[in-house]
Amino acid sequence: MIDYVSTFIFFFAVIDPIGTIPVFIAVTSKFEASVKRKIAIQAAIISSFILVFFIIAGEVILNAIKVPLSSFQIAGGIILFLFALTMIFGESKPEEELKSLDSSNDTAIFPLSVPSIASPGAMLAAVLMTENTQYSFMQQLQTTGVMLSVVLVVLLFMLASSFIHRYIGNSGASIISRVMGLILSSVAINNILEGVKVYFDL
Repeated sequence: MIDYVSTFIFFFAVIDPIGTIPVFIAVTSKFEASVKRKIAIQAAIISSFILVFFIIAGEVILNAIKVPLSSFQIAGGIILFLFALTMIFGESKPEEELKSLDSSNDTAIFPLSVPSIASPGAMLAAVLMTENTQYSFMQQLQTTGVMLSVVLVVLLFMLASSFIHRYIGNSGASIISRVMGLILSSVAINNILEGVKVYFDL
């Protein structure tokens, strides 16, 4: 049995549903309400498939290239930490991703599915939280369910984006995104320490 609360908070910090709201509002500003709902649903489905793929195949790929998961955990922790630092000190998630709006017309895929929802940090987290040697198949299923529940929260936030954004604004979303970055940085450090512990058999 996994710790549902801590796992949910972890994926909530990595995926950052609130930070997706300004991005969604910006990329769908010229669409009608029915089209906005369609884009939100498509983005949630696509990002779910991407993250589940990494849960299923991520560790298999690592084994194929003979990279121990502990090494990946250390590298992943470092990347997650750097990702968290950009959320805290650099441009927040909404500010950074709003700059990418003109580079693609397929808004459901970019920047909503990738990199807003299924971010590099979320992909790494999906692999690290479902390690085959550490977690049973049932625990991996539970983790997958929790992760998908966070994606569902993202979908609900996107569907209610106009209402939420009216109250928090871009500044509020930016502040919350930085708080999520602080939480993520502590989780990233823990992943690095755990990877070092396993690698050196401490």
